[in-house]
Amino acid sequence: MPEESTLNRHIALLRGINVGGHNKLPMKNLAAIFRQAGCNHVQTYIQSGNVVLQAEMNLVGRLPLIVNELIRQEFGFEIPVVIRSGAEMARVVQSNPFLAQGADPRELAVGFLAAQPDSARIANLDPHRSPPDEFVVQGSEIYLRYPHGLARSKLTNAYFDSKLKTISTFRNWRTVCRLVELV
Repeated sequence: MPEESTLNRHIALLRGINVGGHNKLPMKNLAAIFRQAGCNHVQTYIQSGNVVLQAEMNLVGRLPLIVNELIRQEFGFEIPVVIRSGAEMARVVQSNPFLAQGADPRELAVGFLAAQPDSARIANLDPHRSPPDEFVVQGSEIYLRYPHGLARSKLTNAYFDSKLKTISTFRNWRTVCRLVELV
């Protein structure tokens, strides 16, 4: 077992589990999968695939593939996994441009990207795709403001994935803040 000082706190964000009766994965099983992958101090938060964990740095980069494969073997479906360190998540909370403009936190969400998109792909995003919704891409995150809620927006995973050529998973602002507290 590695020393505690060599372990770092991270958050795994899984996309598309326990949504609309599809890709059912109980949280106790999800936690067991992360432990099987080599993680410690595993804690899940709500049913939508948020996992706070400790892992050695040499494991963190491989976790999305390892966890995806373990889920595929045990449950028969594939799930994208995006990882952020505790420090990265804290920066996400501190850097929200919509909060700086005084937006209502209940209207906010963050899209976490598996890879940072290039500037040309970002420039080709349509800022008027779904008015009055707004978004700002910063690094590997998309900050979103949904004044009328996410359900009716055209700013979806599918849109951003296809335009930015990476995988995204969204979390509402309350969940993002809570995950930072748990780290």
